[in-house]
Amino acid sequence: MHELGIVFYIIRDVKQVAQENGVKHVSAVVMDIGEVSTIVPDYLQDCWRWAADKEDILKGCELRINTIPAVSWCNACQSEYGTVEYGRTCPRCGSGETWLLRGGEVEIKEIEVN
Repeated sequence: MHELGIVFYIIRDVKQVAQENGVKHVSAVVMDIGEVSTIVPDYLQDCWRWAADKEDILKGCELRINTIPAVSWCNACQSEYGTVEYGRTCPRCGSGETWLLRGGEVEIKEIEVN
């Protein structure tokens, strides 16, 4: 489970931004997590609750996750398609000349304060 390590990085970054901006308490952190990022959202939530409550600035802080659908691009026919459903082979032309356009991201989108 690598989610705990990811949570530690999120906490580090959120604390740094909060300190730079004179924030005393963070009420929510919103993450964009790609559908094929290898992160299991339920595990991330569990790890978040355990780790965030150990930090005064994050006690009770909510972690919200937006799932970003995985979409691939086909260089052969210049089209997008759903990665999870079709994998690396373009459903339109059958080409394997494809790459992930979005859906692998792991990003802090918002930090809410009160």
